[in-house]
Amino acid sequence: MIKAIVRENAYYDSVTLMLISREMKKQEGVEEVLVGMGTDLNLDLVKMLDMFVSELEQVTPNDLFIAAKFDENLVSMDELVASFDEQINSKKEAMSGDYQPPTLSSAIRHLAGANLVQISIPGQYAGQEAETALNEGLHVMMFSDNVPVEEELKLKKMAVEKGLLMMGPDCGTAIINGVPLCFANAVRRGKIGLVGASGTGTQEITVIIHKLGEGLSQVIGTGGRDLREEIGGLMMIQGIEALIADPETEVIVLVSKPPAPSVEKKIYDLIKDSPKPVVIDFIGGDAESVKKAGAISCVSLEDAAKKAVALLRKETPVDFDGFDQSEEAIDALVKAEVAKLKDDQKYLVALFTGGTLTDEAIKYLGEDFPLYSNIPLTPDRALSKREGKGHICLDLGEDEFTRGRPHPMIDPMTRTEFFKSHVDGTTAVILADVVLGYGSHEDPAGAVADSITEIKEALKKEGKDVIAVASVTGTDQDPQDLVKSTKDLEKAGVIVMPSNAQAVRLVHRIMTAAKL
Repeated sequence: MIKAIVRENAYYDSVTLMLISREMKKQEGVEEVLVGMGTDLNLDLVKMLDMFVSELEQVTPNDLFIAAKFDENLVSMDELVASFDEQINSKKEAMSGDYQPPTLSSAIRHLAGANLVQISIPGQYAGQEAETALNEGLHVMMFSDNVPVEEELKLKKMAVEKGLLMMGPDCGTAIINGVPLCFANAVRRGKIGLVGASGTGTQEITVIIHKLGEGLSQVIGTGGRDLREEIGGLMMIQGIEALIADPETEVIVLVSKPPAPSVEKKIYDLIKDSPKPVVIDFIGGDAESVKKAGAISCVSLEDAAKKAVALLRKETPVDFDGFDQSEEAIDALVKAEVAKLKDDQKYLVALFTGGTLTDEAIKYLGEDFPLYSNIPLTPDRALSKREGKGHICLDLGEDEFTRGRPHPMIDPMTRTEFFKSHVDGTTAVILADVVLGYGSHEDPAGAVADSITEIKEALKKEGKDVIAVASVTGTDQDPQDLVKSTKDLEKAGVIVMPSNAQAVRLVHRIMTAAKL
């Protein structure tokens, strides 16, 4: 049975609705269910799931719908609607003390003195709200994606003219005046400023700076397209200029994928005259070009954090491409882990929730191993090109895996499902990231630990084991418990490394020793 109901002019946050969809799907007799706003994207998804019925023909983006495919002998549509109402009402009760303005204009009036607007609504409406905010003299952080590049350019030009920040679209991380926004970690205030076109890359650097005993002045996000030719690095340049002028910032860090050549030149021309030292991690970019511009190049996200701290302390920055443990300890660890493997265990399965962390892993491992990915180094290593078995390294936060469901940092179910479908008796090594902080799931480490425990128990029946390696991007001040997260992973048999770079480096050693 397939049925749908529509509630006109009933708006709810998309992430909330996706999480409720997942819970409703667990009910007995439910084959598929989707709760969402009537956007084109959601309606396309309903059609893909073969649940489009006549009730949905007139639905608008302002309307809520519930579409379900179910066994009417086990559950009814009325029961599904009642389940939705119960869950949405419980969430309303949890927020009952908060005033929720119906429009941006009313929010601006309600919070007189606010100077930043955070936008997380469907992309087709986000630009108009951002323009309203900029015209009110407010900085903008836009989490929304699917905003046309022409609109992004228009908004960023407007922001530059007004001396404002226009972070995004698709900006996942920022810390402004000590306030973490979207996916960000709880780190101390300090004298290192950062401008990042990446989310988890920014998080990794800020977390390591915190662990090294220093802090951040400002962390400015740009959105992933900012350094493309079409946008021209407008917000990266705006951010650099802001940090140069900021009296609280003594060292500047830049992180992103390599910019377009023309954008790269603009950035290098700007930092050549910077009175403050600049550390640059253009992941996979040309180190010599960075040095010629008078900046400090990096070999990893962790290396960028260490060099920024060294510069702040008036120390000479040096490349860090090793381990916190001694070489003897690492060699012994590798030898012991490789001894667990059987002859037919030959493959790496790397499942990441952070895009930049995935990219760092691919850049390092892909030089020596044939790694297939949805964000490959070269077109011939695209996941679609893989025939049969082979090493894989996936960014599960990409749009292809998040359509109609929350980002895996919010809801780990996507990765849990991939653990079940992609790990088997031929898997030798599992590599994963665990990202803590605001916006992330309440216990991402627990979800990974549960999956690894289940995998190890299943393989034990075959007389096998698997090597599991992870890193935790988080601090002692994050909402999740960093110590407990680490212990839970280790209890499940996961080797927890101090950084993503060290986790990837260890996997490289293991794969080399095992001749994978």
